Amino acid sequence: MYSDLSNHHKMITDLFSDQLNAPTRLFEISQDQIRFFHQNGYLPEIKILNDSQIQVLLEQLQKLSDPAGEGHELFYEFHSNESKDPSKVLFHALGAWRIQKGFHDILWSPAFVIPAFQLLGGPVRFWHDQLFCKPAKHGGVVAWHQDYSYWTRTQPMGHLTCWIALDDADENNGCLNYIPKSNHWELLPITGLAGDMESIRSVLSEDQFQDFKPVSVPLKKGYASFHHPLTIHGSFENKSPNPRRAVVLNVFLDGTISTSNEPLLKGVPVITSGSKMEGQFFPLLHDGNRVLA
Repeated sequence: MYSDLSNHHKMITDLFSDQLNAPTRLFEISQDQIRFFHQNGYLPEIKILNDSQIQVLLEQLQKLSDPAGEGHELFYEFHSNESKDPSKVLFHALGAWRIQKGFHDILWSPAFVIPAFQLLGGPVRFWHDQLFCKPAKHGGVVAWHQDYSYWTRTQPMGHLTCWIALDDADENNGCLNYIPKSNHWELLPITGLAGDMESIRSVLSEDQFQDFKPVSVPLKKGYASFHHPLTIHGSFENKSPNPRRAVVLNVFLDGTISTSNEPLLKGVPVITSGSKMEGQFFPLLHDGNRVLA
C-alpha cells in the first residue's frame, strides 16, 4: 500500500521554503484586487510558483498521469480522457495531494493560502485538488460550468478555486475563459464538463444569454487565477504544438458542513449531514492568524 500523504497536515519537503521564509506581506493581495474579485468573480495574475517548483511538479505529474503509476488507489477520480473522444483528450484527476509530495505541500504554500484567506474572509480549509491536462494538438475542452454545481453536498457556499498554470496558457492551447459578473447569477443546472463546450447555453435565461460574453485569461506558467464558485468558466481545445497542464486547488471557509450521508469524495469516510467538514481529508490551511505550514 502506497503511503497516504493526507495523514500529514503540514509541509513534508523544503520545496516551498523560500515562501515560508519570506514576509507575509509579499503574498498579500490589495483591496483593489479583492474588490475586482467580488465584482467580477475572478482574480488573475497571482504568482504562486517559481521555475524550480514548476519543474518538480511537472516531473511528479508525469508519474501521476501514468494509469499504472504507484499510489493510484488513492485518487478520488482518475480519467485518462474525460471527453471519451480519443481525438480530443482531457486528462482529469482528483487527489494528487495524497500521492506526490510536491502536490501535497503546495496546499500550504503562502503564495496560495494568504490570498485565499483574504478572498474568503476567514479561516481556510482544503476541499480537494484537480489536475487538468490537455496534450499538444488534440487537447479537449473543459465546458462552461459553475464549480458549485458539483459541490452542493456542502453548505453554505463559502468556496474558492485557484487555477495554477504549469505551462504558459493562452488562447492557442486552451487557457481559462470567464463570464465576468456571473458570480452574481443563480446556480444553474449541470450540463457537462467535457465534450460540448456550449451546452450551458441551453439553460440560460434571455438576460444571461445576452450577458454571456467570455473573457480569456492567458497566464504565464507559475501564475494563478482565483474564482468564485458560481463564476462560469471553461477552456477551449488545445490545437497548438504545446501542452497545457494545470493544477487546481479548491478550498472552503472553515465551518462549512456536509449535507450528505454518502462519502463526500470516493474512499473518504462519511461526514454525516449537518456535521462540520474537517479531519484527515479536509485539513485547515489557515486558522485566521497564520498559514499552518
